[in-house]
Amino acid sequence: MTVTCNGATARAEDLLPALTNYGHFTSLQVRGRAVQGLDLHLQRLAQATQELFGSALDIAQVQAWMAQALQQAGQIDASMRVTVFSRRFDFRDPLASVPVDVLVAVSVPVTLTAPKRVRSVTWQRELPQIKHVGTFGLFAQRRAALAAGFDDALLVAADGQISEGTTWNLAMHDGEHLVWPQAPALRGTAEALLQAGWAGAQQIRPLQLGELAGMQAAFACNASGLWALAAIDGYALPGSQALAEQGRAVLARVPWQPLS
Repeated sequence: MTVTCNGATARAEDLLPALTNYGHFTSLQVRGRAVQGLDLHLQRLAQATQELFGSALDIAQVQAWMAQALQQAGQIDASMRVTVFSRRFDFRDPLASVPVDVLVAVSVPVTLTAPKRVRSVTWQRELPQIKHVGTFGLFAQRRAALAAGFDDALLVAADGQISEGTTWNLAMHDGEHLVWPQAPALRGTAEALLQAGWAGAQQIRPLQLGELAGMQAAFACNASGLWALAAIDGYALPGSQALAEQGRAVLARVPWQPLS
């Protein structure tokens, strides 16, 4: 893995502010020096920077640093994480106007496709609309699910509404519609691309955990891929593999936007 900060090789002192655990990021896959939904990733970074720091993000500069980091790593295909934080942020004075910094980490490419069995858990992320660096709870829930014999956890609100997975979005099929949960969650880039390209009937609506028995299929998605959910809480979803193939076909038609 290679890590740059504001276009230069990251030094230890650049990374020390990470101990404050205040910032946000986006993760993406690069193929042939291009990204699907690049504009969505940059928009996510700009919106979260405004919300967390009250300042504008120069997305053209960020994109240039992303392309530069890829070149420095000597990779054409890669996994990339872009983190926005501030080396001058002071938790004692969080309203102070501070410049933001951008870390770009480049590592080997991945594609997630293997089916998974997940369990539901009543838990929600803080500020779910932001892809922030507070990931402790997500990974703790995933670890607990693995210890219980599942592959991951599906997050459910206190009122029983399904929201999202630990690091992924969810779509289910009731036999007539592709259904996207409407509960507060991080709205993913893959989710947005799938909603825009899906040819069949779809709905975005509140989805209760109690509706699982009436569902026929489900898939999970994020920027690293799309995979079938074979079962949720013991409810078998026999149509999930076919539904996942439909989803991958939609994503295969999405153009790749060059980084430079």
